[in-house]
Amino acid sequence: MELRTMRYFLAVAREENMTRAAELLHVTQPTLSKQLKSLEDELGKKLFTRHSFSIQLTEEGILLRKRAEDLVKMADKITTEFLTLDDVLGGDIYFGLAESYQIQHLASVIKQFKNTFPDMHYHITSGDTEQVTEKLDKGVIDFAVLAEEPNTAKYHFLPFPEADLWGVIMPINDPLAQKQAICADDLIGLPLFCSEQGWNHDIPKWCKNKIEKLHLEGSFQLSYNGSLFVKEGLGYLLTFQHLIDTSPGSGLIFRPLTPILETKIYLIWKKYQIFTPIAERLLEYLKNRYFK
Repeated sequence: MELRTMRYFLAVAREENMTRAAELLHVTQPTLSKQLKSLEDELGKKLFTRHSFSIQLTEEGILLRKRAEDLVKMADKITTEFLTLDDVLGGDIYFGLAESYQIQHLASVIKQFKNTFPDMHYHITSGDTEQVTEKLDKGVIDFAVLAEEPNTAKYHFLPFPEADLWGVIMPINDPLAQKQAICADDLIGLPLFCSEQGWNHDIPKWCKNKIEKLHLEGSFQLSYNGSLFVKEGLGYLLTFQHLIDTSPGSGLIFRPLTPILETKIYLIWKKYQIFTPIAERLLEYLKNRYFK
C-alpha cells in the first residue's frame, strides 16, 4: 500500500467524482481508476459505490478515509520536520485542543512567540481527549490540550493556571434562571445536552448516584452547537463557563452547578518526544512565560 495511492484515494473521496479528482492529481482517469481498483483488490473490500455522475464511500471506505488522512498527515509532518531540523527560527507546530476559554492563554503565548519567530507556523485541530491523544500518539500533532488529568506514564504535562467551572446554559426567561446555582435535583426529568466526555466522566463525579435520574437528550462535541438547541427550547446545556455568549441580548444565561464542579486543563506531549528546534523553543517559552 503506497502513500501515493492513499493520496489518490483521498482525492476521490473528497471530490466524489473520478474526473475531477484525476484533474486535481494531474493523472489520467484510467490511471486513477486502475490505482483504486488495485487498492480494493489489495484490501479485499469495496471502497466506493459508483453512480452515474458521482462516487460514494462504502462503510469500509469511510474507515479507510480516516486512517488514510492520518497516514498522509503523518508523512507530510515527517517530511516537514526533516526539512526544518536545521531551521532554529521557523517551522511548523501542530496542536490538538480541547474546548476551554483558557485556550486564550495558549493563544496569547503563541502570539508573543510568533513576534520573535515570525517563520513559525502553527496548525490547530480540536476534539475530545480520545481524539487528540490518538493524534498525539500517532505523531500527527506535537502537543495536546486535555480537559482531564493526563496519563503520567505516557505524557509530560503543564497545567493551565486556572480551572474551568461547570454550569448550565439555559434561556434567560427559564424558571431555573431564578436560581443562583443549579443542583442535581433541579435537573431531574429535564432534557440535557453535554459532551460525551463530560457526561461520562465529570457529571457522574458531581451528582454521584443521581446520574441515573438524569436524562441526556443529546451530546455535542462543540458547546456552541448545543447552545443553538437550547435557544430553541429543546433542553439545557451542561458545559464550561465562558464558552457560550450569555451577554445581555443573547437570550441565554449561565448558572454554576452546586456543589461546585471544576475541571483542570493540561498541555501535554509524549515522553521521549523528539521535537523540531522551533517546537523545542516554544515548549521552553511556554514553561518560562506562563505554564509553571
